[in-house]
Amino acid sequence: MNLDYRELGYLRCAAYAPPLVLADPMANAQRIVACTDKAVRQHSSLVLFPELAVCGYSCEDLFVSHALLTGVRQALAQIARATADADVVVVVGAPFDAPDGRLFNCAFVCAAGRVQAAVPKIHLPNYSEFYDRRWFVSGAQVELELDDPLLGQFTLAPRQLFTIGAVSFAIEICEDLWAPQPPGIEHALAGAALIVNPSASNELVAKADYRRQLVSMNSAQRICAYLYASSGPTESSKDIVFGGHLLAAENGAMLAESERFALEGSSLLVDFDCQKLHHDRLQHATFAASPRPAPYRSSRLSPGAALPDMAREYPRHPFVPDDLHEFDARAQEILAIQATGLARRMQAAGDCALVIGLSGGLDSTLAFLVCLDALNLLDKPHGELHAITMPGPGTSNHTRESAFALAAAAGVDLHEVDIQAAVSQHLSDLGHDPEQHDVVFENAQARERTQLLFNFANKYRAIVVGTGDMSELALGWCTFNGDHMANYNVNASVPKTMVAYLVRWYATHRATPELAAVLQRVLDTPISPELIPHSEDGTIAQHTETIVGPYELHDFFLFHFMRNSFRPRKIFILACRTFTGDYSPSEIKKWLAIFCERFFRQQFKRTTLPPGPKVGSVSLSPRGDWRMPDEASAAALLAELEDLGEAPVG
Repeated sequence: MNLDYRELGYLRCAAYAPPLVLADPMANAQRIVACTDKAVRQHSSLVLFPELAVCGYSCEDLFVSHALLTGVRQALAQIARATADADVVVVVGAPFDAPDGRLFNCAFVCAAGRVQAAVPKIHLPNYSEFYDRRWFVSGAQVELELDDPLLGQFTLAPRQLFTIGAVSFAIEICEDLWAPQPPGIEHALAGAALIVNPSASNELVAKADYRRQLVSMNSAQRICAYLYASSGPTESSKDIVFGGHLLAAENGAMLAESERFALEGSSLLVDFDCQKLHHDRLQHATFAASPRPAPYRSSRLSPGAALPDMAREYPRHPFVPDDLHEFDARAQEILAIQATGLARRMQAAGDCALVIGLSGGLDSTLAFLVCLDALNLLDKPHGELHAITMPGPGTSNHTRESAFALAAAAGVDLHEVDIQAAVSQHLSDLGHDPEQHDVVFENAQARERTQLLFNFANKYRAIVVGTGDMSELALGWCTFNGDHMANYNVNASVPKTMVAYLVRWYATHRATPELAAVLQRVLDTPISPELIPHSEDGTIAQHTETIVGPYELHDFFLFHFMRNSFRPRKIFILACRTFTGDYSPSEIKKWLAIFCERFFRQQFKRTTLPPGPKVGSVSLSPRGDWRMPDEASAAALLAELEDLGEAPVG
């Protein structure tokens, strides 16, 4: 499968802060062209340079020098000519003296061998170390049609959209981003999926953090990609120092940034997913309903460079942060959300107790820990938690012993109710052969356990705490009106990969040594519903991931299907890249087909889910994030998968 990643919605952009020679536009033009050539070889469709990069931001009174302004025009013409033979757009900062006697701080857009447009800076800082108004005038409300002897015909105006392939971008310059009413808001509402910012932001203690947050949060507010390029350390250091900070963000996520203070210059290469941004905007009702600005001038510049590879990497476990410090904070917050939701539910039910089925497996263990936290929040004794284990035909001694050890380590009494006789009676009533280990055999056990839990809840004036996780709900890996049902399911929006991490985090940070040992035992146990009799040697015979597939794959599929609305082809390609060496393309294709088929066919179970706390950006609650007809067909998705080759190239 030969790929052009543009077809999947990606746009590659580059940003540079090259070393410059102050007040020598032609020398700077050579460096800008060299950077552009490098970006073209790397298949970039857009290249961004800092504010006034053609001559330098710190030229001061030289800005009004006739020699400098003439040199700037000559340099811009050279930079524009360098775009003649490539599908690339260059955005570079330069001063421009208009025929009417005004001097503008502009970002010039060069493509197809000529200057296509100029966008003037609107907000001119005139405080502290900045005094832009000494030389420049604001470009607000300016719209000039120019015919320059060196640069040709172009428009100078702030309200312009530029299109590369299917992606529109717009420009705001440095202080425009920092202003109370940044023009980028209207740019985004007018249709810009990408905003680029040529900037000259000097370095102060902690300013980089603020700049990073500003770029990130503005990309989130506007639901856009944001590319930022600031002047480098070869600017004048008379009173201030510049760092060459380059940043790339996408809807609040920082994708990449450069090192600062590199005298040899800094660079950044990033692939923006504009298809994902389009989906995010469609899904965000507030963005969609916001009033649109007056029409913008629009220019189609380039089809964009073919993209045979991708510079962007995706995490294997998208629900779980890679950074340990971030995960530490995330784990505490998730557990707090789960416990607080459950505690409030207990209050609403009249300060009731809790009943939970404790199997010795991963999901019920996490739910058990959440129950303990909820009781602690309400200053209730752990005796208010009634843990019940219900061994059946498939229960192994290993998980049974884990359940008892877990309860003992937490100081909770565990009730044991053997359901084998009840299940045998039920199967007999149905006229079902007990040696036929099919769905009837399995579901009889699940529903018997649920019946007991609810009746125990009646006995103890309690609510039943559900344990099933979001990954199981996505696959429908639960018995309708069996383990599918509870009064409140604390794990309803926690995916399986996160369940494991949370239990491991709890063992490391909050558990006693005795409890931590039991939690590790649970983590080491194969995932199984234990509904089929175990092997003769007592080992677990039924392994969930052998039947429905690896949960790390399904969580990857679920995240990108739900959060990003990616099609099967795109998910398959990303999964092949992400899990190279662990799963073959044919394996990924097989499990992705199972995911699509089960996700659609099992929607009827999600339509009748009990309540549970939402903890992340993906949830399957029919009352919140996901409404879908039970009768929807997966045929088109499966057909798309069937048409795929075995392995993507690139």
